[in-house]
Amino acid sequence: MGLRIALVAGEASGDLLASHLIAALKARVPALRCEGIGGPKMEAAGFEAWWPYDRLAVHGYVDALKRYRELSRMRHALLNRLLKDPPDVFIGVDAPDFNLWLEQQLRRHGVRTVHFVSPSIWAWRGGRIKRIRNAVDHMLCLFPFEPAIYDAAGVPATYVGHPLADTFPLAPNQHEARERLHLPQRAPVFALLPGSRASEVTNLAPLFIDTAKYLLARYPDARFLVPLATRETRILFEHAQYAADATDLPLSLLFGHAVDAMTAADVVLVASGTASLEAALLKRPMVIAYRMGDFQYRMMKRMAYLPWVGLPNILCNEGVVPELLQDNATPEALGEALARWFDDVAAREALAQRFTALHHTLRQDTAQRAADIILPMLKGGADAHT
Repeated sequence: MGLRIALVAGEASGDLLASHLIAALKARVPALRCEGIGGPKMEAAGFEAWWPYDRLAVHGYVDALKRYRELSRMRHALLNRLLKDPPDVFIGVDAPDFNLWLEQQLRRHGVRTVHFVSPSIWAWRGGRIKRIRNAVDHMLCLFPFEPAIYDAAGVPATYVGHPLADTFPLAPNQHEARERLHLPQRAPVFALLPGSRASEVTNLAPLFIDTAKYLLARYPDARFLVPLATRETRILFEHAQYAADATDLPLSLLFGHAVDAMTAADVVLVASGTASLEAALLKRPMVIAYRMGDFQYRMMKRMAYLPWVGLPNILCNEGVVPELLQDNATPEALGEALARWFDDVAAREALAQRFTALHHTLRQDTAQRAADIILPMLKGGADAHT
């Protein structure tokens, strides 16, 4: 039998991340078999998908509860299959709620386990590190401050950089992005990113639309770009636009194209999340906004370990961009914060330099560094099989 790795990726971002890792591993061990749960990008890299990754996708707590039995059955079926014919290494790609249980069971039976993408234990739910210690032989971290947390808890961990930093250009071309989106080169352009989940768009769309109105009164030639991830979120945003009597706003709804929208923009208004990191890698000044239910917000605030929610501030260990959350997120406050960035060219240039330094820190050739950790864990080591 040849060398085998089992992987589970639970969403599109994990599919992309795992596809690069599979390609890096197979470049060194061409006969390596990779199988488990994954998506089309992993399959294109030579992965055998026993189940498609979208079977794992859940949207919020209610959906997770509704599908608990189905997901539990799938996880047990996968565990039984892997125990009957154990792989040399199991790699859980993100999806911690699904993968950490699986990793713990496999590790008890002697299968070596790797978790790729540290859960945000530094932000909340820090108690999970005990569970991680029982489940994971090695944690692959995307952010440079994470390994120290695991070292203190006795979990082997390695910083491998962030894959977005490998793919994003160090100097994004705003002129070309505006040409692609048919935008005037000299107009003020604001990108509005209200999140990828329906709940986020429901909460933030009215606020972002009112903020656009506020900015338009200040900059009459302003243009607004709203990239939306799905048909559902686009419909939700359109409904909010009608409800706000804002159909005449100079606002373009885009299917995807978030990177183009942020590259073309002068300033970005973004829901907290990965999009804020993308904006930083694109060297764009931003304002981070978020709203959720009051009960959920109080819980999150009580469990938070850091003074910031936005990745740019967390990674810079400083409040380099404004965060306006919950009741502080008003159209006037957001509009003023965005206008301050737009009007202060020197501040924008200084922030771009800070974000360029961050980009260099995160650009580590993630897939190759991850492969360097995983290959020696295979039976007999990797060198005998290259």
